[in-house]
Amino acid sequence: MKKLFLALFILLILFIAYLFYNVYNFKSSQLEVDAIEATPIPEGAVSRYVEAISIRTISFEDEADFDSTQFKKFNAFLEGYYPLAHSELEHRRFNEFSHLFHWKGKDQRLKPIVLMAHIDAVPIATPAAWSVHPFTDGLVNDTIYGRGAMDCKFGVIGIMESVEQLLREGFAPNRDIYISLGHDEEIGGPRGAVEIAQYLKSKSVDPHFVLDEGMAITDGLIPGIDGPTAIIGIAEKGYLSLELTVAMEGGHSSTPQKESSIDVLSKAVSNVKENPCPRTLSPVLSAFMDKMGPEMDSKAKFVFANRKIFKSLILNEMEKTNSGNASVRTTTSPTIFEAGIKDNVIPTAARAVINFRIIPGETIDDVIAHVHKVINDDRVNVEILNKAFDPSPVSPVDNSQYESIDRSIKQIFPNIKSTPNLVLGATDSRHFTILTNNVYRFSPFKVSPKNMSCFHGIDERVPRSEFENGIRFYRQLIMNGSN
Repeated sequence: MKKLFLALFILLILFIAYLFYNVYNFKSSQLEVDAIEATPIPEGAVSRYVEAISIRTISFEDEADFDSTQFKKFNAFLEGYYPLAHSELEHRRFNEFSHLFHWKGKDQRLKPIVLMAHIDAVPIATPAAWSVHPFTDGLVNDTIYGRGAMDCKFGVIGIMESVEQLLREGFAPNRDIYISLGHDEEIGGPRGAVEIAQYLKSKSVDPHFVLDEGMAITDGLIPGIDGPTAIIGIAEKGYLSLELTVAMEGGHSSTPQKESSIDVLSKAVSNVKENPCPRTLSPVLSAFMDKMGPEMDSKAKFVFANRKIFKSLILNEMEKTNSGNASVRTTTSPTIFEAGIKDNVIPTAARAVINFRIIPGETIDDVIAHVHKVINDDRVNVEILNKAFDPSPVSPVDNSQYESIDRSIKQIFPNIKSTPNLVLGATDSRHFTILTNNVYRFSPFKVSPKNMSCFHGIDERVPRSEFENGIRFYRQLIMNGSN
């Protein structure tokens, strides 16, 4: 018995030693870069940004609401304010309102880089709730307000200002640079990014890397991390909406049957909601823990360094927040439920829609199979509704492409940490994964608990200083990335 206890004690000591060995070797891998001196901002850049926001390039789900005059006005805006980009770069339009600029480099043996943004913005549901006018008030107390200020005219104008500035200075990149500005990202990009990506594919363009929107600089959003952190998206979730329908006998509400179409459909939706897709530590989350774990407090560092052992603990903690839960599984969101036409008539049909955001490692087919399994009722018909797409591939972080973006961030924003992570929504960049696996997503503005709700929401805004640093970032990225 003593020998058994001794053996168990030795195993325990070895196990503890193994845990602390992992912690000891779990060291910071943050790229150490000195910040550079801030470059001057082009004169009039802020006023051009304000004017760009004032042009109401809104994408509506109903094509009948599309206002082509506003998009034509934006075409004229680009041509009028960025003459060198139009005269010195090759310029193509796609379906009139999307743009592709091609800046030819000196060394055609090098792969090109692609910078992306989109011109369109989402509609405004409650304009009266804004503290300023969403299109005309512009600059207020050194903050730029307006629909599209963050998403995504920040990127459009930041890129165009940096390009025009470099052209004015006579800068010549070593590698080709493409600038892709889609006009319909908010409705999936079918006439913009999709066609631009297909055009580049037809020309056998193989980018060094692609950078689009998708993530930003967070402040106060990562537990255990003090100060700002630049989050670079290396993948984005897939998208699937399923329509559930049930058709049964109806009748008068005074003599109901044991089950109605509403009963059956309600149970089906409840089963799907109460039995979510399995949780997982995806490769993206592992990459996040590799980068940020060593920067956290000792408890988090200990757990992340031994994530295989503490996997359940990590997943349990992640599930406690909405964003954390979305990072570890395919999410399930019932969004529509329709049935009935009169209060005393039992409906013959009921319809519901459930939206899923699919985590990397799972597919559309996986989710559909899961839904059929948990419903387990042949009376419920399940069909794919509208667009659906699988998660994007996961882009690597151990290459010069990721480092070029990371370096550019840290040269502009002193004392900032950085990390890869998962984009929970969808961007135009997913269409460019047919060209390269090196697709990254980052916009150089700050997102904090104070302004999170204004993204696609009320009082969308960006401080003037952040817009100016955005221009500096894109300028530095072009200079770093083109070498």
